[in-house]
Amino acid sequence: MLKSLIVGCVLQMALAGLAHAAGPFGSINVGNWIGGAFSNDETGAFSHCAVTAPYANGVILVVAQNAAGSWLLSFASPGYKFNKGENAAIDVIFDGQEQARLFATANQPNMLTSIMPPNVVRSFQKASLMVATAGRTVLQFQLTSAAPIVAALANCAAKMKAEGLDKAGDFTKVAAKPAANDKSTPPSGKPGKTTKSSGTGFVVSANGHIVTNHHVIDGCVGDIKGNLTGEAATVLRVVSRDATNDLALLQAPSTTTFKDFVRIRDRSIRSGDSIVAIGFPYHGLLTSDFTVTTGIVSSLSGILNYTRHLQISAAVQPGNSGGPLFDTFGQLVGVVVAKLDARTMIKATGTIPENINFAIKTGALRDFLDNSVVPYQTGEPKSELKTTDIAGNARAYTMLITCNATEQADAKR
Repeated sequence: MLKSLIVGCVLQMALAGLAHAAGPFGSINVGNWIGGAFSNDETGAFSHCAVTAPYANGVILVVAQNAAGSWLLSFASPGYKFNKGENAAIDVIFDGQEQARLFATANQPNMLTSIMPPNVVRSFQKASLMVATAGRTVLQFQLTSAAPIVAALANCAAKMKAEGLDKAGDFTKVAAKPAANDKSTPPSGKPGKTTKSSGTGFVVSANGHIVTNHHVIDGCVGDIKGNLTGEAATVLRVVSRDATNDLALLQAPSTTTFKDFVRIRDRSIRSGDSIVAIGFPYHGLLTSDFTVTTGIVSSLSGILNYTRHLQISAAVQPGNSGGPLFDTFGQLVGVVVAKLDARTMIKATGTIPENINFAIKTGALRDFLDNSVVPYQTGEPKSELKTTDIAGNARAYTMLITCNATEQADAKR
């Protein structure tokens, strides 16, 4: 009965005024969520992409994006007995912090459907717990797979509108962005000199996904390799890139196992909070091990008030790029990206800058991971750790990233 209700909920969703739907075409399968693309049964045109997941509280969640680009959230249950067209206000709270009121309509006797505004979609996407209240009814929903589901639905809707239902496939696999500068010759066609280049990365999922800066791998010629301290290097695959936010996602072979991966802090960092930066600066010239530096968050914005960066006082050098930045609880609060260029500042001000470095905020990182359909874990600060313990834990997932790169690309590091 439960399985038939799940299928029925998806097939009967009255999205964009459509009375009937056929499907699913293709598939979305993440955790307990299942679904795919659907068509208007009368016209045969693409209607919406939807997924469902049953919960122990007896409610089935349905999340969808229709052909018009609207996001919808539905609550279905065999015990619901609504009159068609009946309205209800539903208050949703994400991770005990962000709250929104949704206005739902009973398109079917056993289901309430509401439109999710973009800000609610973002909250849903990043949350691990949603509490929904309607009248005296309070329900909790664990949202451990919400981020990849939102990305898969967006991928499904975009593909179906662009290519049609006959091109439906596995929508869970989001196509990687085209990799630039992966050829062995520069755009001019003339062979360029290459040099050994290195940076830092960190494991962000149990599936061996590794985050680093885009500029760490930009211009790499041939294989990109990564290794934990004291372990053999392995060839990494480029999954996706984001040059605008200077982020890149790599993945180790399926045969590679990692004992642990980072947890992203779910609470906002504050100016003055202590931080720990770990990376491989000047690898081989200084040490073959990673280095650990400490400092504070100096500002919640970067150069020219750039809001996606943190300004930090922890010392970083070439090779630290892409490394993890931790709070004193051992949770990830940023991705080390750059230090203020001393030569530029001398020319502009006549002084040498001190302790002015930058890291990418976790908001930009989480957006990047969500768009890449990569699962990750978040956490609330619990008990403070010693710097030695933070560094010890980081050994399990902080990687040296190396490649042969063009001289021009290496200079950017």
